[in-house]
Amino acid sequence: MGDSWFETDGAVTEGTEAMSATRIERDPLGELAVPAEALYGIQTERARRNFPISQLAPLAPFVDAVIRIKKAAALTHKETKRLDPKLADAIVRAADELLAGQHRDQFVVDPYQAGAGTSHNMNCNEVLANRANELLGGKRGAYQPVHPNDHVNMAQSTNDVIPTAIRLAALAELPALLDALDRLAAAFLAKGRAFDGILKSGRTHLQDATPIRLGQEFTAYGHTVARNRDRVAHAADALRDLGIGGTAVGTGLNAEPEYPALMVKHLRAITGLDLRVGKDRVQLMQSMGDAAACSGALRTYAMDLGKIASDLRLLASGPRTGLAEIALPPVQPGSSIMPGKVNPSIPEMVNLVCFQVLGNDVTVATAAEAGQLELNVMMPVIAHNLLFSMRILTNASGVLAERCVAGIEADRAQCEHWLERSPALVTALAPKIGYAEAAKLAKEAVAKNVTVRQLVMEKGVLRGKDLDEVLDLLAMTELGVPGQRK
Repeated sequence: MGDSWFETDGAVTEGTEAMSATRIERDPLGELAVPAEALYGIQTERARRNFPISQLAPLAPFVDAVIRIKKAAALTHKETKRLDPKLADAIVRAADELLAGQHRDQFVVDPYQAGAGTSHNMNCNEVLANRANELLGGKRGAYQPVHPNDHVNMAQSTNDVIPTAIRLAALAELPALLDALDRLAAAFLAKGRAFDGILKSGRTHLQDATPIRLGQEFTAYGHTVARNRDRVAHAADALRDLGIGGTAVGTGLNAEPEYPALMVKHLRAITGLDLRVGKDRVQLMQSMGDAAACSGALRTYAMDLGKIASDLRLLASGPRTGLAEIALPPVQPGSSIMPGKVNPSIPEMVNLVCFQVLGNDVTVATAAEAGQLELNVMMPVIAHNLLFSMRILTNASGVLAERCVAGIEADRAQCEHWLERSPALVTALAPKIGYAEAAKLAKEAVAKNVTVRQLVMEKGVLRGKDLDEVLDLLAMTELGVPGQRK
């Protein structure tokens, strides 16, 4: 077999169908038939057979990130003259084809694979090597003159490529996520302004509470989303520190001294991202803390977003036997058996997404903790779950903003109906008559099924101007003591 890890005799075996044509490749474990038309090679084929787990393809941002690393490495080695310019250029051309969307079906390794992501790294190495050789007039499976390990993977290890790819992929997804959060926050804030004059009953413990404006509720939703947007952006900033150049254990064996800085330079140019040379490549290889922190910020957003989605469902409940203080835009029929029923479909979808993100974060956190000594071998599942969370939160936030929040209408009359019947209005009387007497009034109003205002007038507790000032519902939604405002 010689010294090469990859050899092929060029033989193609024909089956009963053209699709069964194969070529024979060899690696240190022996021979294996690889589909003749595959751009991937023997190590990818072994992984494809070993890990038929989820039938999921690797997520596109992750594939892109690894390809960009390989492109940057070829450019770096061309610049340092470590790699023949002809070979480097062929690798770059192959990478550009892949980044433009060609040959994407050649990335076939399941996200649930052998530790560290070696199989995915080799999938990329083999596809790039085979395509580069074709561009140079060679054939698939020959691995000459471009070799997957010796040239495409030059000065790299799975152990520094995959953690770098996680960072690049997450940062590439970040702008779309932040934009979706900006749009959702803006949608809520716009409704907050539109609904600011609508008084309604507040609710705590799902029980009647003091008045609030519907606009205040929606403005608070907008500010919650905006705070989460800032939290996610802050957490993601640490991902800009790259440990590429650490090679096997973070020490940089087989990488020239100028390699880390040149890699970051080329990756900045390729991705348009603001990236930094990591200060401690051993640390950046040992720890998945930065990815876990980013996932944690997504979890926090998912918790807040899920709560907001549930609130919208509750506020829109009805239309006759619920709160019905708002109406969500109808997007689809709600029942296969009850004609005319319309459900809060968009908020329901958002809840499903939030539950998934919470579960994804548990996976990321437990996988990040499972690192041992110089490496965390659980990186493939960290990458998949982090990027999956970013993608579904981006899409769900955008859909919620555009197909739900933007079309929400308020039912002013319904809000006022519930507010007038709230026994919690006695809270405004407490400074005048004391907590105990106010509590008696609340119980009596509920027992008699009358409003607090009616009961106060009936009993003569307050009259005229004093009554109007204390039971000024709009004033109750701002700072101040009832009856003492100027």
